[in-house]
Amino acid sequence: MRLYSSNTRGSIFMVLAMWAFAIEDMLIKAVANTVPTGVVLAIFGLGGMLIFMLLTWRRKEAIIHPAILSRPILLRAACEVTGRLFFILAITLTPLSSASTILQATPLVVVAGAALFFGEKVGFRRWCAVLVGFVGVLIVIRPGAGSFEPASLLAVIGMIGFAGRDLATRAAPSVLSNMQLGIYGFFIMIPTGLAMQMYTGSVVRIDLVASGLMTGAIVFGVIAYQCLTIAMRTGDVSVVAPFRYVRLLFAVFIGAVVFDEQLDMAMLLGGVIIVLSGCYTLVHNRWSIASEPKRDFV
Repeated sequence: MRLYSSNTRGSIFMVLAMWAFAIEDMLIKAVANTVPTGVVLAIFGLGGMLIFMLLTWRRKEAIIHPAILSRPILLRAACEVTGRLFFILAITLTPLSSASTILQATPLVVVAGAALFFGEKVGFRRWCAVLVGFVGVLIVIRPGAGSFEPASLLAVIGMIGFAGRDLATRAAPSVLSNMQLGIYGFFIMIPTGLAMQMYTGSVVRIDLVASGLMTGAIVFGVIAYQCLTIAMRTGDVSVVAPFRYVRLLFAVFIGAVVFDEQLDMAMLLGGVIIVLSGCYTLVHNRWSIASEPKRDFV
């Protein structure tokens, strides 16, 4: 009964996290139409950093830890910037629904990266699931087709950046808490955004509406991060993690209702393939661990 309760609680928090992420994406897409991307990135990073600094201070943890200069943390920072920057560009220049669909392939890239960089054993069937998931991504972006949008590749780069961040987080020193990682992850966006703004030199006009949208994006981003952390630390990961795909449902709904985006068969088909492939890798891993406890994967 205890396991069931923890799984239920973890699943609820995962759904809440994905809902908050979808709202964050919606607000950023809305504000990016009037505020330069560099400014959005810098303000978002500043707000998130300050909130996580407060949370870290309340936990009586060090704001600046020597471990921040370790290779995994520096790599994580680079991947964080890559993921955030290119995904913001993707949802600004392409439909939110299609960019979010491509983002769902992140767990598949993490599986491949864990095998390549951490030496984890990934069986033939899971590799097949990863490849099938990548086929789903190709169906969504449709390279070579008349309807191909080069800007959709921004979402692919962002997805790879987020996968690299997740892998680097796994290798991060255990002395660093999630709150501390949050500080450093959001901090790196500030100089990156300012550098972008200095390079482009675009005019900055932030009115009351834009300020409200940015504030909302920061708040929902932090809520999403916290709910995701609670979800992944509660219950069985193989039960909780598949609920991350509900983000796609929220994104499709927001895209259609708020931004009047049109869904086509290719995007729906690609999305279904990506989600099923991701769920299979998680469920198959669970079965493998249960049946052969001395091995990581079949």
